[in-house]
Amino acid sequence: MNLKMANKLLIGSHVSMNKPEYFLGSVKEALSYGSTSFMFYTGAPQNSFRVPLEMLRIGEGKKLMSSSGIEEKDIVVHAPYIINLASPKEETFNMSVDVLTKELKRTHAFGAKTLVLHPGSHVGGGLEFGINQIAKGLDIALDQANNDVTIALETMAGKGSEVGSKFEELAEIITLCKNKDKLGICLDTCHMSDSGYDISQIDVLIEKMNETFGSNRVKCIHINDSKNPRGSHKDRHANIGYGEIGYDIIHRFVFHPLFENVPKILETPYIEEKPPYKEEISMLKNSYIDGWMEKFIK
Repeated sequence: MNLKMANKLLIGSHVSMNKPEYFLGSVKEALSYGSTSFMFYTGAPQNSFRVPLEMLRIGEGKKLMSSSGIEEKDIVVHAPYIINLASPKEETFNMSVDVLTKELKRTHAFGAKTLVLHPGSHVGGGLEFGINQIAKGLDIALDQANNDVTIALETMAGKGSEVGSKFEELAEIITLCKNKDKLGICLDTCHMSDSGYDISQIDVLIEKMNETFGSNRVKCIHINDSKNPRGSHKDRHANIGYGEIGYDIIHRFVFHPLFENVPKILETPYIEEKPPYKEEISMLKNSYIDGWMEKFIK
């Protein structure tokens, strides 16, 4: 396999969407990093306030994507963090279903096919209760939205009462849902390592996926190093090659042939208040690492 397939590599980062350019600005930011994919929120991740779609310059953004070789199917939306389908509180559950339904519709308006979602935290309700609530909420939202967007459940680090740190938990959610064809998985390299998986054994990990939810359900991969050792359950991202996972393992994930058509999204930390994505993407595309952060800081 040629490790320098720069034109075929689906890679990008999390980008902003701010006024006055909104989505057009998101596309411009992604292109400035050398991206062939990108991920964004359709509004603030901490609340449900959303700017109306007609103000977001979606058509202009799509036109720039088309002329720059980024396909709509290769962009990803991340759902807001306020959604918690696993909550034992009825008002939180109902709010979460409502926000998720709206996000599915907004995702469709951008032409994206994948909406990444944190499964939720049961906050004392118990794991099985949480899993059942998530499945129930997913089915309601997917039925109400009634479009072709897939919800990709993200692998979690296992902080507190998070659901989804084990592949089996994600598989059970999918099994309980009637809308199985609209459910996928978003792998996160930092989260998987922090939850206890040895991601250096990538083929063993893929076998585990196939035994549970099926590796064909992987719709997105968050590419992050980790500030903490395996099994720490901390969820603290590090820049590529400057964490406990290391460059070599992450590079294998990025170029594994099974994930060739899966968008890979960087969520690594800013360095001195500057995004490092152009440098990290270039590093991964061209298979080099030596001192990129030191050069970036200078």
